[in-house]
Amino acid sequence: MRFTHSGPAPKDRNDLKTLKTLLPYLWAFKWRVLLAMTCLVLAKVANVSVPLYLKDIVDQLSVPATLLAIPVAALLGYGLARLMAGLLGEIRDAIFARVIQGAVRTVARSVFEHLFKLSLRFHLDRQTGGMSRDIERGTRGIGFLLNFTVFNILPTLLEILMVAVILLHRYNGWFAVVTMGTIAVYITFTLVVTEWRTVFRRSMNELDSKANSKAIDALINYETVKYFNNEAYESARYDTNLAAWEESAIKNQVSLSFLNAGQGVIIAVGVTLIMVLAARGVVDRTMTVGDVVLVSAYLTQLYSPLHFLGFIYREIKHSLADMERMFGLLETHAEVADGTGAEVLATRAAGVRFEHVDFGYDAKRQILHDVSLSIPPGRTLAVVGASGAGKSTLSRLLFRFYDVSAGGISINGTDIRQLTQDSLRAHIGIVPQDTVLFNDSIYYNIAYGRPGASREEIIEAAKSAHIHDFVVGLPDGYDTLVGERGLKLSGGEKQRVAIARTILKNPPILVFDEATSALDSRTEKAIQHELAEISANRTTLIIAHRLSTVVDADEIVVLDGGRVIERGSHRQLVEQNGRYAEMWLLQQESENTAEAL
Repeated sequence: MRFTHSGPAPKDRNDLKTLKTLLPYLWAFKWRVLLAMTCLVLAKVANVSVPLYLKDIVDQLSVPATLLAIPVAALLGYGLARLMAGLLGEIRDAIFARVIQGAVRTVARSVFEHLFKLSLRFHLDRQTGGMSRDIERGTRGIGFLLNFTVFNILPTLLEILMVAVILLHRYNGWFAVVTMGTIAVYITFTLVVTEWRTVFRRSMNELDSKANSKAIDALINYETVKYFNNEAYESARYDTNLAAWEESAIKNQVSLSFLNAGQGVIIAVGVTLIMVLAARGVVDRTMTVGDVVLVSAYLTQLYSPLHFLGFIYREIKHSLADMERMFGLLETHAEVADGTGAEVLATRAAGVRFEHVDFGYDAKRQILHDVSLSIPPGRTLAVVGASGAGKSTLSRLLFRFYDVSAGGISINGTDIRQLTQDSLRAHIGIVPQDTVLFNDSIYYNIAYGRPGASREEIIEAAKSAHIHDFVVGLPDGYDTLVGERGLKLSGGEKQRVAIARTILKNPPILVFDEATSALDSRTEKAIQHELAEISANRTTLIIAHRLSTVVDADEIVVLDGGRVIERGSHRQLVEQNGRYAEMWLLQQESENTAEAL
């Protein structure tokens, strides 16, 4: 199964499950939540008291002029109720702010950490741009959900309940029936139509992620686009996705207009019926002018937020849809995980063994077949072979980016599946063929080998990698920015940064994965010398295509079609006159021809 953003949201999720997933992140702040809820209830009690005081004021001011007196108690109560409603609301917001932001931060960090626990297979199948959009929308959805649930839906529902009780207690039961009936019809209509509209929002999300992924992919590969004059092609491809998003967005807006219109009709009918009942009560002398003001005030307090409640509910549904995919990432199974009771590797003399290893990235296509290798502590093993022979797969398995299909890999006799991944990778340093640097300074990229290192240690590593003189000669020195993926540096300069980073890490196991294959011969020879220096007395695995880089290895293994077909020292393999000797002869002829030219 491929994990792509073009597919639908997870089918097995629902809103209740999403909320259950979110709940533990909120309950970490349970005392703040409880205090905020207390303030919410008290604020609503104060808010519902306001029309009661207003009724008393109007009734007392409606008597004949000879009996007129200022209703001090009612006025003070009215002012205090208004003050407390506003003040308690602000206190609630201030208390709950840490709950919202803390939950958003914790969820975002959890998703980020989980993504690094997932296997390389997962990340190769994902598009980073779309995935980052999913996380961005999901965390924004959490903030929106909490804000409007706690600050709008719960207060409104609580207020509706209290108003219904007051209307039943003080007036004809029809007031409560009409009020609650209108609200029930309103909520039912909103739920039904919003459920129908959700499909448009999901479609917009998926198309937005897809368009964003295409755009980021094209921008990351800016040079390739320019090389092939494909600007128009990329723009057309991007616009095709935008056009599909546009159609979905239009449908979303039309359905929104229908929902708003229906809600307006329901509220208008409800308000009209309530005012008819109030007017009849005054005519029949069963209600005073103050009672009409009271009912009118309650209508204003209820239906204004209730109209907003429709928007809030829609947005909450959208937020839940946005959160689905983000929480889906958290539920993605980690293909490679630490076993129960995994040991922490701690050694400076590491012996590595591959024993009868089988592996395939896909079950239909096996890459390695019964591969057995051994690298004693402090020795160097080179693996050579044609492209596609499975050489680089060995380094990925050693780092445990994948687990072997059969057989095992061990360090000092312990299967790496019984070791913690952190301690395993802390013992291995790599200089890859394609060194990708962070879009930051040279200093940052070298320091990445050991973030806690001092400046003196970082500079010493740069000197050992023979890049210090180059760096200090730059206008900004170690603060020079290397650009996206390190593109401001040449291939040789990037490799030296990678070497300095590995030296700083100071691991007992080194992997050189085609570390010089992309360089010219002169640069290659210079870097080869540096690699030889740092690999001295370390357990080293060299993966190479150019045989000139491995002649000094303690043992050389030839892979062909994922199988070991020859092994021995350089001299032994040449004397065997087999595949290695053939490759050596061809490369020597090629180099001689290049020198002659």
